[in-house]
Amino acid sequence: MNISQYTSEFKYNWKLAAPVMLGMLGHTFVSFVDNIMVGQMGTAELAAVSLGNSFMFIAMSIGIGFSTAITPLIAEADSSDQFDQAKSTFKHGLFLCTVLGIVLFLGIFFAKPLMYLMKQPEEVVELAIPYLDLVAFSLIPLVVFQALKQFSDGMSMTRYPMYATLLANIFNVILNYLLIFGKFGFPELGIVGAAYGTLLSRFIMLVYLWWLLANKEHSRALVTHIKFFVLDGLMLRKLINQGAPSAMQMFFEVAIFTAAIWLSGLLGKNPQAANQIALNLSSMTFMVAMGMSVASMVRVGNQKGLQNFNELRRIAFSVFLLGFLLAISFGILFFLFHKSLPKIYVDLNDVKNYTDNLEVVQIASQLLFAAAIFQISDTIQVVVLGALRGLQDVKIPTIITFFSYWVIGFPVSYFFGKEEMYGSFGIWLGLLAGLSTAAILLYLRFNYLTLKLIREHHN
Repeated sequence: MNISQYTSEFKYNWKLAAPVMLGMLGHTFVSFVDNIMVGQMGTAELAAVSLGNSFMFIAMSIGIGFSTAITPLIAEADSSDQFDQAKSTFKHGLFLCTVLGIVLFLGIFFAKPLMYLMKQPEEVVELAIPYLDLVAFSLIPLVVFQALKQFSDGMSMTRYPMYATLLANIFNVILNYLLIFGKFGFPELGIVGAAYGTLLSRFIMLVYLWWLLANKEHSRALVTHIKFFVLDGLMLRKLINQGAPSAMQMFFEVAIFTAAIWLSGLLGKNPQAANQIALNLSSMTFMVAMGMSVASMVRVGNQKGLQNFNELRRIAFSVFLLGFLLAISFGILFFLFHKSLPKIYVDLNDVKNYTDNLEVVQIASQLLFAAAIFQISDTIQVVVLGALRGLQDVKIPTIITFFSYWVIGFPVSYFFGKEEMYGSFGIWLGLLAGLSTAAILLYLRFNYLTLKLIREHHN
């Protein structure tokens, strides 16, 4: 096997993926800074943000999942110069995401009482509710932004969402600092201040990305002069049929991580805070994998448009290999620094909360062991999933993700996550089992499909 046929693509794969990674890492970095700021206030506040965000993750998975339908359709239309098709895809995608953003906000707003029924620590719930009200409203600009981002990715203009995200993140960090701690005459709002920062920054992100796309020659004609309410039922159906399985895939994966948050909450506020630390660190490396997934989706979508299936397979494997090498690197980092990384999040000099903070650090360092191993599984499953979306194969992968996370992963988490078993570490063993199963099955699906397409094309 000639390895250079795959490594020769690394440069272009990286060029395509890096802006996506940086944009997504920007999101996660803000969450990282938020968690550090909130963690200084106490473990209950950190657990409250974790609980509030668990509802947000579920809603975001549905919104972002639906929006991913836009990218392969745009990539295919762009590579074959179908202007009308591309414009119609964007308009209907934008409409769908706007409606979804509003529906998801209302869904979370009315779902808040569920927190009391989930046997979560009461002081955590009381803190989480006002935080969630504001963050839920930010779903509207976030999901609409996602429509613009997916369009931009499909046009291979991955830098522009990155610029918008980075600008929004700078605003978010500044606003959070001012409003959480009440600096420079601003009111001291605690975790509600973090929610205001998130809400305002997401509006900035949306407006700036639209302005960038409306001023670029490659995209201007596609994103301006849109008759928003003149809709084609066929195109809407196509996007929904493509987007609904992708949304379910994301939902199944995010839901098992959310279940991990809730199961941690049953163990107490300290395990829940520790879970939030490990989750936040893991999500940073996951954003790198997501960047590779977008590169995989765009490049496979382009080759599908050209009907070049041998090349499609070679390029896809080059993305898989790069993702695998990056995942191993992150796994080693987690392994080497599993004891020191959690200490960033809590104040061990705080005498009053010293015992709680120390327990949180100890639990989180154990969880990073599990996280070190599942870097590989998590990266492979999301990058292969991107390639399958590029092929517009969405139904079977949805069944695979459901089986992996909820038939395999969740029962393991539930059984081993009990206090008398392995506690928090047991919960993360379930995550590892689910991600590993998904990685193997999705790879087998991609391998089967591409070989089938090559055979059919040659015949």
